Amino acid sequence: MRGPVRDREVFEEQRGDELDERVVHIARVAKVVKGGRRFAFRVIAVVGDNNGNVGIGVGKARGVPDAIRKAVERARRAMKPIPLAGTTVPHEIVGECGGARVLIKPAAPGTGVIAGGGVRAVMQAAGVRDVLTKSMGSANIPNVVKAAVDGLEQMRKIEEVARDRGVPEANVLPFWRRE
Repeated sequence: MRGPVRDREVFEEQRGDELDERVVHIARVAKVVKGGRRFAFRVIAVVGDNNGNVGIGVGKARGVPDAIRKAVERARRAMKPIPLAGTTVPHEIVGECGGARVLIKPAAPGTGVIAGGGVRAVMQAAGVRDVLTKSMGSANIPNVVKAAVDGLEQMRKIEEVARDRGVPEANVLPFWRRE
């Protein structure tokens, strides 16, 4: 049986559709035109595989479902790999976007995701299980989410940091992972 439904099922299987999709923010926006205002919706979505890949997308449309679909598609295309150190991030970093700054710190196993709003969604979708974050500066949700992703994109692997410093990897590890 070949047909549109069967083809879609085959495509879904081949694509490996096990991504974590989260809608972070929905806002109604207005465009002023000659006859008044035209209302639309802006959606910010985060997509990750819970294993070190994450992307964000923004979608705008006259209806919420269309805006969500656009945001998720753009987030899937924008996915980038993030280096992880077990269940946490390899080192401390500050991500920035506009006036928003997000501090991301590694945390001991069992700490959980200490983050709020959009930053929590980004961390969980990326597969980070133990992390401490602090949002500083602007509270503009799109910029805070972009700052969190910026911080994760700046992360470097423990091996790279050790090689650049010329020290053994054990000296670069967080204190709770040293033997």
